[in-house]
Amino acid sequence: MQTSNTRAGILLMIATTFVFAAQDGISRHLASEYNVYMVVMIRYWFFALFVLTIAARQGGVRAVARTEQPVLQIFRGILLVAEICVMVTAFTLLGLTESHAIFAAYPLLIAALSGPVLGEQVGWRRWAAIGVGFIGVLIILRPGFKVFSPEALVPLLAALMFALYGLLTRYAAIKDSARTSFFYTGIAGAVGISFVGPFFWEPMTGPDWAWMGLLCLTGAFGHWLLIKTYETAEAGVVQPFAYFQLVFAASMGLTLFGETVDAYTVIGAAIIVGAGIYTVVRERRVR
Repeated sequence: MQTSNTRAGILLMIATTFVFAAQDGISRHLASEYNVYMVVMIRYWFFALFVLTIAARQGGVRAVARTEQPVLQIFRGILLVAEICVMVTAFTLLGLTESHAIFAAYPLLIAALSGPVLGEQVGWRRWAAIGVGFIGVLIILRPGFKVFSPEALVPLLAALMFALYGLLTRYAAIKDSARTSFFYTGIAGAVGISFVGPFFWEPMTGPDWAWMGLLCLTGAFGHWLLIKTYETAEAGVVQPFAYFQLVFAASMGLTLFGETVDAYTVIGAAIIVGAGIYTVVRERRVR
């Protein structure tokens, strides 16, 4: 049931970002020891069970899965699991801090692509914010030094894929409910990655199976918290606080994985976050 409690919604969003950041930290650890596709596949198997449980409690799987746009919904689910594979790969190549700093550009990509994909009008203020945000990306990548490095472009590719996923989710919402889209996110993603993951199976040690179990739990718990967040407050109000995930992930990268961060990354990330928050607030005011 939808309620309106802004303070509780903000606290829930911050808690959600902490859980997702913990999930990213565990993913970074496991993906540095095992194949990315296997790690994501096992995580998605548990996620699919979680989605089926939620669907059973919301009127039954058949009712929740009913859609007039199955191709779109299936593509969304596969796109998201592919994006997760790309982002976890970025964690192993660049670490949590720099990967999240670049990935933070995804709201700007959503704003930039909302015109050609959804036919929405993007005013000059949002275009200016998009331009400023990508200056922040260039500061992190430092043209002439790392911009042509494949490792530096991996999280940017993940951001582009996640932005497209977000736009397709918005388009799907015209005809389908949020519970239907959530169902296909988990089920289509689990089926899709299951065609790839088994070919990269590796034996896992007992302690790492414990980490895998924790990864699955944080994934399900994070999505449950996100659902509760949007039930508690308007999405436009709480969305700017999603940037806390960058703060938490960077803290974990620095303290747990011994990552380093330079002034360029800090300045660039600050510019990206500032521009992203502006676009979210601006879009809410326009709507």
